[in-house]
Amino acid sequence: MPPTSAPVPGARPAMRLLTALAALMLTLGLTACGGGSDDGGSGNAAPSGAAGESFPVTVEHLYGATEVKKRPQRIVTIGLSDHEPVLAFGHKPVGVVDWFERKPFSDWPWTKALWGGTEPTNLGLREENINFEKLLSLRPDLIVAVYSGIQKAQYEKLSKIAPVIAQPKGHDPYAAPWQVMTLQIGKGLGQEVKAKRLVADIEAKFAEVREANPQWKGKTALAADSFKAGTYFAFQQGDPKSGFLADLGFTVPPKINKEAGKLNGVEFGSERLDLLDVDRLVWITTGKEPQPRIKNDSVYRTLKVAKEGRDLFLTYQDPPIGGAISFNTVLSIPYAIDQLVPLLKK
Repeated sequence: MPPTSAPVPGARPAMRLLTALAALMLTLGLTACGGGSDDGGSGNAAPSGAAGESFPVTVEHLYGATEVKKRPQRIVTIGLSDHEPVLAFGHKPVGVVDWFERKPFSDWPWTKALWGGTEPTNLGLREENINFEKLLSLRPDLIVAVYSGIQKAQYEKLSKIAPVIAQPKGHDPYAAPWQVMTLQIGKGLGQEVKAKRLVADIEAKFAEVREANPQWKGKTALAADSFKAGTYFAFQQGDPKSGFLADLGFTVPPKINKEAGKLNGVEFGSERLDLLDVDRLVWITTGKEPQPRIKNDSVYRTLKVAKEGRDLFLTYQDPPIGGAISFNTVLSIPYAIDQLVPLLKK
């Protein structure tokens, strides 16, 4: 996940929120048996007990365990990439967070067909600034917050609205492998068998790439970004971007992982650009504007990776190869492999 400085949400009067919450509880009570959708098609029309699904299920996570009693009809995802596994399991979330601020949200090439023209409600950039009034109005019956950093207080607040599947236990925030998150979400949606199959299929794709490119084994690689002049960021292996490179067969330098600790990477100035002198360096930037600035940094030009042309410049959205690697889900990974591997082989 690229570091962002999300705006601080405005405070809402407590009485207004409590009133809305009470109204939501009444509404959910009235509609619990129906499973219908009045949102113009953004709900899930499939009946409870759809083929291949099994309920009730209990999902363990960082803050305990959550029981999902029946097939959810109105799912909200507040994990940054959680909507994609949910889509992969045949559900269209009615609400999402949009850290890329992409419009329309549903046109990422690897998910466009699954959305089928449906546009979910945007609840904010990320979990820190969720619009609770919008969330309440969606009347969710399941909230997925797996690729997130929600704290216990927020988990408890959300749990008063609907069952919440929080981030996996045993992993730092945003650092659980895509396999773990897929299996956790799949279990919560009653599709554990399908989840295991999806994971196995993607792992097989990575294995095919590694077998076809044995020259990458033992070579070091990093994903990096530069958000402003003179400031650089190297992503550790726990972040999806460098983790994706590791799944292709590269080695992420242990010193980056160690220095990052529980953060998703290391930020530094030009004086430490030697940290990026690896065998393959993949820059992922917001637009193409930062690229000439990076290339013209006097220190960067001295690095072997730059002088020997072993660096690769991508963008998050134009084209969205960086977005696919950042989401790093069972839906985006095949697209990322198809787009990135030929570029790495040049």
